[in-house]
Amino acid sequence: MTALNFRGKEFVFNHHLTVPYRNLLPHPDKGIGEPTLDGNLIIHGDNLHALKSLVPRYADKVDCIFIDPPYNTGNEGWCYNDNLNAPMIKDWLRANPIGIEDGLRHDKWCCMMWPRLRLLHDLLAESGAIFVSIDDNEFHRLRHMMDEIFEEDNFIASFVWHHRKSSQNDINISLSHNFVLCYAKRKEKFNPRRDPIDASQYSNPDNDELGPWKLDPMDAPNIRKNLTYPITNPKTGLTHLPPKGRCWRFSPDEFKKALIDNRIVFGRNGDSRPQYKRYLKDAENTGKSIPTIWNTISTATDAKYEINKIFDNKNMFETPKPSSLLAKIINIAAKPNGVILDSFAGSGTTAQAVLELNKKDGGNRRFILIEMEEYADRLTAERVRRVINGYRFSGTQREELFRENITWSKLRNPEKIMSEVEIIENLNLGKFEKIKKSVRNGELTVSGEKKILEKVEGVKGSFTYCTLSESFELDKLLTGDLLPDFEAIGTVLFYTATKRTINPKHIRESEFYLGKTDNHHLWLIYKPDIVWLKSPEAALSLSRAREFVETDTTKKHLVFAPVRYISQKVLEEQGLPVEFVPLPYALFRLNRG
Repeated sequence: MTALNFRGKEFVFNHHLTVPYRNLLPHPDKGIGEPTLDGNLIIHGDNLHALKSLVPRYADKVDCIFIDPPYNTGNEGWCYNDNLNAPMIKDWLRANPIGIEDGLRHDKWCCMMWPRLRLLHDLLAESGAIFVSIDDNEFHRLRHMMDEIFEEDNFIASFVWHHRKSSQNDINISLSHNFVLCYAKRKEKFNPRRDPIDASQYSNPDNDELGPWKLDPMDAPNIRKNLTYPITNPKTGLTHLPPKGRCWRFSPDEFKKALIDNRIVFGRNGDSRPQYKRYLKDAENTGKSIPTIWNTISTATDAKYEINKIFDNKNMFETPKPSSLLAKIINIAAKPNGVILDSFAGSGTTAQAVLELNKKDGGNRRFILIEMEEYADRLTAERVRRVINGYRFSGTQREELFRENITWSKLRNPEKIMSEVEIIENLNLGKFEKIKKSVRNGELTVSGEKKILEKVEGVKGSFTYCTLSESFELDKLLTGDLLPDFEAIGTVLFYTATKRTINPKHIRESEFYLGKTDNHHLWLIYKPDIVWLKSPEAALSLSRAREFVETDTTKKHLVFAPVRYISQKVLEEQGLPVEFVPLPYALFRLNRG
């Protein structure tokens, strides 16, 4: 594998490890429903720090990640703000915002993306997949980074989204696509959900007891002697061979069985080449393979209309993604109870797609959105509030009534086409307030327009809005500068020690209990009270060690505490399988296995 080299890589290679932990601070007034860190989340804060705050809770648990990072066109004005302390890198990172005149903007973009991709890899489930929307500006550099971080063998596909249907006439080459780059965490464990079958293509004209069917060709590519043989139509007696350069898809014995099973059809009238019956019930079990070109997804223009409708025609965001794009991605990678993460949340399209899919199929998918810009509350979260609660929309409804290519021959007889347009106008005047005619790119279109006032019903749901606390460093815990609550510090300590995420349901704060692994129970003697932490109550004593062991004598017990009143030697002499870890230096890690 060829590694990507960029200026600053040596400084950011393990930068994600040095990012401090921060608490998620719920804001009940900005969310919907009872605040909880185990449900839908919208996090306002730097996405690098927010991702690090999620690791103790969600490492290896996110089923589907979608990100839409800056494309780095040179015209976006994005800022690099990661706190790197190395003097050699500070100087050239100071230039913000990063623009097209910045000769190192590609290196800075890679420096920004690398640690975020490393944390996203940690969060992704073994069976999960990440989808990254990008264009040609950084596609090749992103591909190299993903090959390194997610490993080249876990590459799934580079999907092409046809995001613009209209042409840009002011330039020679009109960009009409974006890429969606997809990697799995472990390709062998990733099981993408195939596209649903279009049942309208199936029918049952012969009342087949196996239900609706459609016809597939009997021939296949290549030439294989054992699959090249004459097939005789029993009705006409005519003999058929595979087309040139092809063979039949079945052996002679398999064909005979299919014929007996009524799965071979010789055309509508029984006098054509043999074709094979494909039953709807069989196709629904496997679905339809996923194409890499997505030209049936809504466009960027549709996405703009979608969000403007939610905000009653206020232009709130310039580059939203359509919810249909996110719905397709989520359907591919996430089960109905999966966790979906978007760490460049923007206008909140991902949350809308999750909520609408849940309403559609009764699923229980959860979203986690991270947005660092100031509009996180007034735009990202507000969109989600409106989708959940419903909203009113006043605007113009348009319906295309007529479309015709304008050719030279038609221009020779304009009266005919003018007459057609006039007829359409007369037929629809009562239905619309305005009939609009336009000619663009050699096409005449006639559309009807009318003002509408519409109330869109809410899809129901809830979410918790969070910000990030100041960072807390375990070696400075007893200074009292920042004392996280029991669950917050316990979550970090549990993950630090075990490399596994804590189960919040197992936490018993009043008993100082965090949870267990296959071989250990973990305890935390702690209260967010500096006076209490410096008192004898916060110490690991012999009596407390015995209490912990009595809960389960078959496992070892790891105890985090500010201080102890008993030595490890005495614990061993007393036959107590207890190990003490001092809180300020709790970088302890258990062996996994």
